[in-house]
Formats: sequence, C-alpha cells, structure tokens
Amino acid sequence: MTLEKVIEALGNVQEPDLGKDIVTLNMVKDVQIDGNYVAFTVVLTTPACPMKDHIKNACINAIKLLVNKEATVNVRFTANTTTQRKDAREVLPKVKNIIAVVSGKGGVGKSTVAANFALALARGGASVGLMDADIYGPSVPIMFGVRGQRPMMTDGGQNGKGLIVPLEKYGIKLMSIGLLVDEKNAVVWRGPMASSAIRQFVTDVLWDQLDYLVIDMPPGTGDIHLTLLQTVPVTGVIVVTTPQDVALADAKKGIAMFGQAQLKVPIVGMVENMSWFTPAELPDNKYYIFGKEGGKRLAEEYDIPFLGQLPLVQSIREGGDKGVPIMATDDAITKKAFLDFAGNAARSIAMLNAQAAGGDPSARTDFKPLAEMR
Repeated sequence: MTLEKVIEALGNVQEPDLGKDIVTLNMVKDVQIDGNYVAFTVVLTTPACPMKDHIKNACINAIKLLVNKEATVNVRFTANTTTQRKDAREVLPKVKNIIAVVSGKGGVGKSTVAANFALALARGGASVGLMDADIYGPSVPIMFGVRGQRPMMTDGGQNGKGLIVPLEKYGIKLMSIGLLVDEKNAVVWRGPMASSAIRQFVTDVLWDQLDYLVIDMPPGTGDIHLTLLQTVPVTGVIVVTTPQDVALADAKKGIAMFGQAQLKVPIVGMVENMSWFTPAELPDNKYYIFGKEGGKRLAEEYDIPFLGQLPLVQSIREGGDKGVPIMATDDAITKKAFLDFAGNAARSIAMLNAQAAGGDPSARTDFKPLAEMR
C-alpha cells in the first residue's frame, strides 16, 4: 500500500450531504501506513455528525476493494465545526453557531425540545450552551434541576465590568432569567425591558468557546424575537410544532416571520413534537391523538427540511419536572428520537454553512432522514 493509492481510493468516498468526496473536501488527514495496516483521520463538519458510521464503512470498503483486501483499516474521527459567521465577532465572538428554537404558539413543547436538542448535540462531543430567552416563562431552572442556584460573576479586571458565568449541568452551559430572579415573583416587564434583558444575556454572559448556542425563544412572534435577530448573528432557526391544525397555523406565522426579506434568517428545519402517544405499559403502540404527520406535510409545503418526529411519552414530562431531561436518562427508545432529530439538525446546519461559505452548488438541503438512509 502507498499513500497515493490510499488517497486515490478515499477519493471515491462521498460526503453524503455536501455531494463531494472526502479528499476533495480536505477531510482526510494524518495517513499512516505500516505493511497491511493503514490509519487516517477524517475531519467532520460537526462532532454531532450522525453519518459517522456511514463514512467509516465507506472508507474501509474503499481501501479493501481498491487497495488491499487484507488491509486492517483504522478510521479515526475528529471535528472542526463549521460556521458561516462573517461578522466582526463583536457579539458572542467565540460561538460558531447560534440556533434559535421557535414556535408559533405556546404548549407545543418547545423548551423540552430545545433542552434535549442541546444535550443531544453535546453527547456527540460538541461544546454547547443553552440560553433561555423566554423571559416571562423560563423553564431551564426546573428542567435542569438548578432551581434556586445563582450564577457567579467574573472579576471585572481593568475595565471594571464583570461577566455572568453560566451554570453548567449535564455538560452544557445554562443561562436563564429564572436564575436571576425569585421564581415566586412574576416578571412584569414591558417589551423594551425584556428586550434589554436579552441583550444582556448576549453581551454580559461569559459564553466563551461554543460549537452551538441553542436559544429557547418565547412562543409567538414579538419584541424579543426582533431584538435577538437584530442583535445576534443567528445561524438559523428550528421551528417546533405539533401535528394538529391549530399549531400548524401558528407555525406558518413563525416560518413567515423568519422568511421575510428584512430578517434573512435561514430555517434549519421543522420538528414535529407529540407526534404520537405511547403508554409505558404498551411500548410498541402508537396513538396519534393530535393527528398524523401534520408537521411533515407543512415542511413539504414550505420546502424546508423535516428534522424528525418526537413522541409524547410520560417519561419526557417526568424528566422535565424532576430536573433530569430525557437525554440524561437511560430511556434508549425516546433518546433515539431526539438523537436522530439532533443529527438531522446538525447536518442541515453544516449544509447551510457550506452554502454560505462559498455558494457551493453541490451543498444540498433536500437530504433524506436518517431512517431512509439506513
């Protein structure tokens, strides 16, 4: 085996989303050859890449079929999370991707989706933060079991201005208005004051180096949404809906808001929550109590990626109430739904970044869900 033959063989391995081979995309590093043994590193576009096994098997097959059928192939992985940021980095300078999780109305499980989405990304090896931007109804302190805890401040140094240090739980950084005010007191603020608090969460919090900052937005479309989008270089938004028509009608408003020319915020995709109900005693049964595949049809109507379906099960609600999100439990079946959703979202973000970086015509947004690729 020679370096040239190995590289030539790996030139036949396609990156499933970007439409080019991994050699052309400069994803192959550190090739080592010793007799029948070959090792190399593949640099992924995100630590949360769900296609890791697919790429690994394709690399092994390429070496064995085109170079040496007796080869022992060691495929290592690392990640260099991509970003489309071209701003001056005055805001959140060390954050690569800022993802807003939105919904047209309340009650669709947006905060549950945002929390477990952040945890699923972190499980893949990404550095992740979660900002609770729902000023009037913060959920993060309860969902992560940090009620009553208060964040620390950094030393102001020469300029005398300290920064708020986010709490850390389950491997991600957390910030919420619920960590700064007594939960027994209602936050009765006019729009400008709430918008000012959001600006502080962006400028006065030490988020540091992050691959993804997930922002749990308030429901609907209003002041806080406009403030955030005008203050922060948002990579894209994820729209959460449920299958019934009432939720879908409001989801359309969210899509319309972010699709307006003056906002110019890409839509990462849509996820359908509470897609079916599965009782604990009948784990194989699915009851479509809110309708069936309404979110999928809406995504097709607006030609945006459909990121997956999440079930309505008792353990998700219990985990949120106990401060242990489902991604931090041993519920393998439910966790898989969130992992698949997060994987699809990470792929969509990477493709948006590829398109923004060079207008690459080979970057696709019409990818197939993981279930279809298996």
